[in-house]
Amino acid sequence: MSNNTIDAKLLSKMFLAGAKNLEAKKEWINELNVFPVPDGDTGTNMTMTIMSAAKEVNSLGDNPNMEAICKAISSGSLRGARGNSGVILSQLLRGFTKVIKTKENIDVNTLTEAFDKAVETAYKAVMKPKEGTILTVAKGASEKAHELSIEGTTDIDVFCSEVIKYSEEVLAKTPDMLPVLKQAGVVDSGGQGLVQVLKGAYDGFLGKEIDTTISEDQVTPGAKVKSEPQEEDIKFGYCTEFIVLLNKPLNVKQEIDFKGFLESIGDSIVMVADDEICKVHVHSNDPGLAIQRALMYGQLSNMKIDNMRMEHREKLFHENNDGSWAEIKTEINGAAELTPTYLPGDDIPLGDKVELETPVEDLGPRKDIGFVTVCAGSGLADIFRGLGVDYVIEGGQTMNPSTADILDAVSKVNADTVIVLPNNKNIILAANQAAIMSEDSDDNKKILVVPSKTVPQGITAIINYIPDSPVEDIVATMTEALSTVNTGEVTYAVRDTVIDDVQIRQGDYMGIGDSGILAVGGEIADVAFDMLDKMMNDDLELISVYYGEEVDEKDAEALRSRISDKYPQCDVELQFGGQPIYYYIVSAE
Repeated sequence: MSNNTIDAKLLSKMFLAGAKNLEAKKEWINELNVFPVPDGDTGTNMTMTIMSAAKEVNSLGDNPNMEAICKAISSGSLRGARGNSGVILSQLLRGFTKVIKTKENIDVNTLTEAFDKAVETAYKAVMKPKEGTILTVAKGASEKAHELSIEGTTDIDVFCSEVIKYSEEVLAKTPDMLPVLKQAGVVDSGGQGLVQVLKGAYDGFLGKEIDTTISEDQVTPGAKVKSEPQEEDIKFGYCTEFIVLLNKPLNVKQEIDFKGFLESIGDSIVMVADDEICKVHVHSNDPGLAIQRALMYGQLSNMKIDNMRMEHREKLFHENNDGSWAEIKTEINGAAELTPTYLPGDDIPLGDKVELETPVEDLGPRKDIGFVTVCAGSGLADIFRGLGVDYVIEGGQTMNPSTADILDAVSKVNADTVIVLPNNKNIILAANQAAIMSEDSDDNKKILVVPSKTVPQGITAIINYIPDSPVEDIVATMTEALSTVNTGEVTYAVRDTVIDDVQIRQGDYMGIGDSGILAVGGEIADVAFDMLDKMMNDDLELISVYYGEEVDEKDAEALRSRISDKYPQCDVELQFGGQPIYYYIVSAE
């Protein structure tokens, strides 16, 4: 193997190795979050982002070309991007692949150019780039790449080793750039995640033995894989495969929409597209749904549908003499392989028992403006729906939705313009990325983002929605309303640390406000009360308390009475939020 170039096959191995190394270190990276809260999720967000791309790369097989790999990396990471760190990582990968996708082999000069483009793309994606973060580490890697290229380095082994070494040096300096990191005694978690990706990729380059298989539970949190399912465990009965001969290349938005639809009707999704064809594999209970959707994009060929439940029964009743199970292929109407090409509108002969009519989801009449919001907790979701929000994405502190999740939610709102309320500072970038990607959509639907950082801000924003106004005025008014809300949240500490000169012990309850730690103590109600006390000023008139799933209603009522006694000039509202992790969310406005 030449140490001077990287071909497509080696690039694939390096990327998968980088993804797996990040996945292996994600919990350690989570622990680097400055705030010792139980939802520290930088490692998780970055891992889910890169694993979304790794799954697509892995599905390309053993001999992919450079362009296909780059498309899988770019589109997969853009779709799967979660949290600020995940979005920035997706932009780094997007910029990097823009440079290398037209190359048959990659040398040091190409890598240097790709590092440059990666940093440029990522910095553009962040409205107010902050040094001491993943961006700084990426920039350091790019600067070292330039230095090595100018010096005439051609050996990629030397190049990668030196770039990683310097990246670690820059990472070690991040606490000097952000005082909050220094006080907490940690380096930047996103920067550490990037370093782990680079280290893993370098291991792949060196030929180290690495398991690069990607399982479903590494892409989707909580997914469980059973090697030998019982029939009752087979949730989706039909394995469907086909090729779409595309009328025109799918844009990123169309790919996301198509894959999102497949995920809504089944599982075990594999979808790989180039400019001419799109290969699809899905397990579902109605193959016709996938087929009818695919016909929107072109003609169908190489169709194969297997009844997995029937296959399972055949296995059970056809045991070999040696005790092993015989594989019996079950065919539909005697023909499992359907090779003809079908056009949109054609009747597809899949058998009398297969229903192909696609039910059309009733999205209601088309309207000018719709709303999508993000929150965790059944009570909070009900509050938003009661205020007129069309679709609530379950997520927030404990699980940041991906760009694809947001686009999928928007697709379910029948409106010309959809306003997204992220309600979390770590979801705003993903929402903005969804808005940008929607510009390539064919459905003329526009996405606008009101950058709410907390649930109370989102509630205030939707309350300030004025119908029949120009959409630009609506967004401006809702955005302006965000500044009128002070928010505090009560949770517990998962480790010892010092923040803003406040000593915090593992197990302490913390009251976290818009600007940092406001209260620490051993009693939940006391911490909530002290936190609110520091949020108050003479201009505030309304206090809202949302209690979480672990709080007893009587305890919440007692806190409300205590607040009312202290602030008789304010209206105090108590509502069930049902949110996990955070015992109380309190707002004052």
